[in-house]
Amino acid sequence: MLITARTASDPELAALVAAQHRELRDGGWAGPPGPLPEDVRFLVAVLGGRAVACGGLRALDDGSGEVHRLYVRPAHRGRGVARQLLAALEEMAFQSGHALVRLRTGVHLAAFYTTCGYQRIPGYGEPDPYTVCFAKRLPIAA
Repeated sequence: MLITARTASDPELAALVAAQHRELRDGGWAGPPGPLPEDVRFLVAVLGGRAVACGGLRALDDGSGEVHRLYVRPAHRGRGVARQLLAALEEMAFQSGHALVRLRTGVHLAAFYTTCGYQRIPGYGEPDPYTVCFAKRLPIAA
């Protein structure tokens, strides 16, 4: 698997985000899609020449990083793609000087983030009954 940086205007990234939004909408978890924020640095996972997963990292005002729009196409789930992509986003956060990574996710993904070392935290951002928040402390550079 190859993980590459992409801009918010990348068409493969846009296709992944659109697929994610369709799943969320069909599950009753999302409203209308908004544009991809320009302040998020995105990574895309490519397998067999096809973009199969995406995720982004945004710097927050408190100096932490926020994982944004982590998504894996259904046909590629259960193969460790999300874990590898999340690890790459955490490395990006570490290299950017973030000691803490936070995220908001659907309640149905809480177990995944817990097994990746994240701990539940009080909600932040806009309140949403389908969303839970997590954080993970990153190692301190020697």
